[in-house]
Amino acid sequence: MNSSTPLISPVTKRVMNLSHILRQAARRHGEDIGFVWGERTWSWAELDRRVDAMAAALAAKGIRKGDRVLVQSKNCNQMFESMFACFRLGAVWVPTNFRQTPDEVAYLAQASGASAMICHGDFPDHAERIREAVPGIRCLISIGRSAFGESYDDLVERHREQPAPEAAVEHDDPCWFFFTSGTTGRPKAAVLTHGQMAFVITNHLCDLMPGTTNADASLVVAPLSHGAGVHQLVQVARAAKTVLLSSERFDVGEAWSLVERWRITSMFTVPTILKLMTEHPSVDAHDHSSLRYVIYAGAPMYREDQKHALKKLGKVLVQYFGLGEVTGNITVLPAALHDPEDGPGVKVGTCGYERTGMQVSIQDDQGREVPAGVTGEICVCGPAVFAGYYNNPDANAKAFRDGWFRTGDLGHVDEEGFLFITGRASDMYISGGSNIYPREIEEKILTHPAIAEVAVLGVPDRTWGEAGVAVCALRPDQTLSEGELLAWLDGRIARYKLPKRVFFWDALPKSAYGKITKKTIREELETKGCLQPTDHAEVSAQRQ
Repeated sequence: MNSSTPLISPVTKRVMNLSHILRQAARRHGEDIGFVWGERTWSWAELDRRVDAMAAALAAKGIRKGDRVLVQSKNCNQMFESMFACFRLGAVWVPTNFRQTPDEVAYLAQASGASAMICHGDFPDHAERIREAVPGIRCLISIGRSAFGESYDDLVERHREQPAPEAAVEHDDPCWFFFTSGTTGRPKAAVLTHGQMAFVITNHLCDLMPGTTNADASLVVAPLSHGAGVHQLVQVARAAKTVLLSSERFDVGEAWSLVERWRITSMFTVPTILKLMTEHPSVDAHDHSSLRYVIYAGAPMYREDQKHALKKLGKVLVQYFGLGEVTGNITVLPAALHDPEDGPGVKVGTCGYERTGMQVSIQDDQGREVPAGVTGEICVCGPAVFAGYYNNPDANAKAFRDGWFRTGDLGHVDEEGFLFITGRASDMYISGGSNIYPREIEEKILTHPAIAEVAVLGVPDRTWGEAGVAVCALRPDQTLSEGELLAWLDGRIARYKLPKRVFFWDALPKSAYGKITKKTIREELETKGCLQPTDHAEVSAQRQ
């Protein structure tokens, strides 16, 4: 046989339409509760009927396979349903961060080429801006009564007796535009596909929450537009009920009361929210013994916060590292490897080992893999990697090298393959010719008993090129001065790594997903005049 002859004939790689997992749950567990929001509950059968009706309503308005449907909404049952309605049609779900401004959402509509919009009634300004800026929007549907569009629930009632067939889809057919957070430049639409997401669901069940069944329940404490939405897809695949907080305002007391009431077994969150939940007095007022998996991601969790959470909740923490472009599937640190105390054999600071079916490579600037213990860029390949950025060839060219997706994060692996993240490549700064990785300094500062939060960033310095600045938030009823903290750090980290300045704020700014945002901190430092005038000018020039 000629070496160029294909071993098999090309075939169409049809895969399961992702909405079929809801159909499966409805068939097997139709009358069981599938969704809880406030005092209302929906069975799996009712959810499936509502999704059918909304898919039929969208189809009646001309939405077809491949069309993009923009969704601007707080967490609610309609937002949850809209995901499956889009999937069922073969359309693409394009959720926004509901806290974005009308202009920001209009940009997402334009960038995605959206032809329909489902908008929560609390956002009339967003709907109006979309009408003005995006002529391609053919229909506008309102969640709740509003003056700007047809009512979602009215459409569901009108089309209730019109079952919608599941569109035939192939592995690489897009199902979700997952917009990046846009910390550097404007957000980009990462294209997630039906085949890729089927692997992601399987991988999550394998590595993050093994043994999940219809007897389980999951609490949502983050927007469904991003990681929490992926997490809920996984729950539906095993008919585990989803429980929402009653409003978009995060109430720690309510969260713990829901854990007790619904015997919550899993939740997905980020380190800052997990820290808030385990430091709040209500954690001790409610029974949380049902928890098996408290999954956190989005940023590394500082060791001191990790220890505290483990002491409060027991060994239920599961960490994963991953970006939206890899749908969270890079590494996992399972509950069994979360130790509440440091000691021999405990790998402090690791975010775990490679996820099933995924491969990590630490590479230098030329794309060569570096040895264990050497810092480089974290690159990854495997079935969870996205199809690419929509309509953005330049970004795709930068994101991939020799088939590897470049995360933009720096780190190293040890001899056993455990990954240690040093930080974002953009966070590293060079002081006096030495590379400084802020995370190492932040970890040390957080061991001070008075410090609740910290961010370290590099700013221009005439003497050293760049120097570190630490911005801290203190725990309640604690006091600490800049000189006291720097004196305490002296001897705990190398002197060339010591921050040049320390500022104390009431709290550090965070994104809608609970991540500390260094870009905003830098801007606030400049606005408050906290940087030296020469530094201020140089930083401003550098950012332009």
